[in-house]
Amino acid sequence: MITELNRRALAMLRAVGAGRAELTCSCEPDLRVDGLPCCDQATAHQLARAGLIRPARVVAVGQWTQAELTEDGKVALGGTLAAA
Repeated sequence: MITELNRRALAMLRAVGAGRAELTCSCEPDLRVDGLPCCDQATAHQLARAGLIRPARVVAVGQWTQAELTEDGKVALGGTLAAA
């Protein structure tokens, strides 16, 4: 569980909220932003496990799909979806 979000985690949430991120469908989803692999996959996994981000649609395991914020993710950002 994430108790405090650092700047990198907030930037990742903003990128997801701006529609710039994709996740793999898996129990430990990988994240890419603007088509590039995220440099901190451990934080991406934490954001997914904490229920702040999720795949926008169900695809086969290992496939990429658009990422989206959950309601908790939106709350974590305080409603501000500024560009990362």
